[in-house]
Amino acid sequence: MKIRNATGEEMRSLWDRLDMEIPEPTTDFFYENISSGNADFWTIDDDGELIGELYAFYDLPDSDFADGKTTAYLCAFRVRKGYRGKGLGSLLMTQVLEDLRNKGLKRVTIGVGPDEPQNVRLYRRFGFMTKIKDCHYDPCGMDENGDPEYEEDPWWLLSKEL
Repeated sequence: MKIRNATGEEMRSLWDRLDMEIPEPTTDFFYENISSGNADFWTIDDDGELIGELYAFYDLPDSDFADGKTTAYLCAFRVRKGYRGKGLGSLLMTQVLEDLRNKGLKRVTIGVGPDEPQNVRLYRRFGFMTKIKDCHYDPCGMDENGDPEYEEDPWWLLSKEL
């Protein structure tokens, strides 16, 4: 197992292979941001097979998420079934946080639904203790017009100092 940065093409391939129902504007948004250097795609690579993912965005229109200077936004943190419960996600998160710290970032944010107690506990364990706000718009999930998707149920934006 190796944790590494991956390319936008690998992200597209992973999302296609997992047959995830992600709208094309969201896929394009991720791809364009990875390709331009505004986002990093971190993955767990098991002998050429991508089994985990975590994205860091550096500059987003809502600076509470990522401000282009000191704060990055983490999203789409997933480990494929069959590989969960083995500490791989923790290794991935730890390496990404260390990379962001080494890049000089001071703070990192992540979103979580209050109705996802396992994820809330996981993020708290990593030090995401400060709730910044309730959110209804996902800055990285795009609708058919390329605008942030509205979500009826609010979710939390949490932060951690690096």
